[in-house]
Amino acid sequence: MSDTHTTAEASVPSHQADKEVIFKALSFPSGLIVKNRLFRSSISGTFDDYNGHGSHTRINWEERFARGGVGAIISSFVPVTKRGRIIPRYAMIDDDDKIPFWREVGKRVHHHSDCKFILQLSHSGRQQDIGGVENLYNVGLSSTGEQDFFHGLLCRAMTQTEIDATVQFFAQGARRAKEAGLDGVELHGANGYLITQFLSSGINDRTDEYGGPVENRARFVLEIVRAIRETVGGKFHLQMKINAVDHDNWLYPWRHNGNTLDDTIRICKILEDDGNGVDAFHISSGSTFPHPRNPPGDFPVLTARRWYDVMLNQGVRTRLNYWVFNSSIAGKLFRQWWLFRRGPLIEGINAEYAKKIRKAVKVPVLCTGGFQYAAHIAQVIRDGCCDAVTMARPLIANNNLPEILQQQNSPAEGKQCTYCNKCLLNALENPLGCYELSRYDGKTFEEKYDNMIKSVMSVFEPPTYP
Repeated sequence: MSDTHTTAEASVPSHQADKEVIFKALSFPSGLIVKNRLFRSSISGTFDDYNGHGSHTRINWEERFARGGVGAIISSFVPVTKRGRIIPRYAMIDDDDKIPFWREVGKRVHHHSDCKFILQLSHSGRQQDIGGVENLYNVGLSSTGEQDFFHGLLCRAMTQTEIDATVQFFAQGARRAKEAGLDGVELHGANGYLITQFLSSGINDRTDEYGGPVENRARFVLEIVRAIRETVGGKFHLQMKINAVDHDNWLYPWRHNGNTLDDTIRICKILEDDGNGVDAFHISSGSTFPHPRNPPGDFPVLTARRWYDVMLNQGVRTRLNYWVFNSSIAGKLFRQWWLFRRGPLIEGINAEYAKKIRKAVKVPVLCTGGFQYAAHIAQVIRDGCCDAVTMARPLIANNNLPEILQQQNSPAEGKQCTYCNKCLLNALENPLGCYELSRYDGKTFEEKYDNMIKSVMSVFEPPTYP
């Protein structure tokens, strides 16, 4: 990826030229047209009712990004079944009684300059951070019986009957999204969740027709794609979020590294399914969550000390992790290892991977990875790395980032996202928002902290009653 900040002045594209790239409409094979190349990526807090029904807070959350000018919003992780939740208080799509809520979300988002809304159909598999009381006596369902290597979350390999049922859970989730008037769905096949657990050679140890070679490991998600197409037809937008490279050995270097880029390219070609499959690929990397490459940035050890305790009873290694975060020496070493395995690049960390995938497939490619500078966004699109970028943390820091990029290259100095990742660790117990104190105005710590809390809590306004 070329860097416009280091190019000779005469060859640096103007901001106007960057805008012409970024704010150009993008069309997909499904017929979906998005007004610009800026997508809100999947991110959310515990904003909803415990039973999986959505709340006014969720509507407020999604609407603020539509108001800020993104072309499309990809929802947070939306479980297709209770067994597949990652944490309680996330709105679900497991029953027809959820359709009216998602219809209202779509209506409110569409009101803002025809922003599009894509529902992310998801299943945790073994990566179930907090399963909730309904799953207290259930281990996660997965392609494998091996616990995840970060938290030590327990699981068992799915039976054929469970695989068949789960395929239909995804298909019915897509039907409900279509009936709700939403603009499409995304399959979450990245960052360690259930579909990843089937796709990844570093996780899937099955010996049946769902394990072994790439074609077998892709069978589960291909069955989901075909079931969705059979249920909703070929003109309802369907995209796939996928790891370009798993980087499965980031924590334990002796582990198998999982899928290579060549593996992923072969999977993507399978999922195009001769023109009857997915309409776009959304490129990420990292076979677990969290992972140094997803979300790329810092690891705030102090924040982990405060809020990781909610995970203590979830996996067999969580108490070890908590000890590491609370140790002055081990915590520093873990953070240094995290930064080393991430590497020096944050903005555009997946761009070169996306470029190779884009060359190999016939559908548009979206790329995630810390984007917040107009020059960088325009350049990865010009370079053929992707057709659009997806953003999460930079939009949490500046909900109106698209409007800012209409006027200038980036947010004002001191107002950019710092990639501190405090937002994500706070979200284990607190409302999702930007918790980087340095970004807030105020002469004293108390003034800055008060302004930060006002910003974080603003998602609850307006309430459901006058």
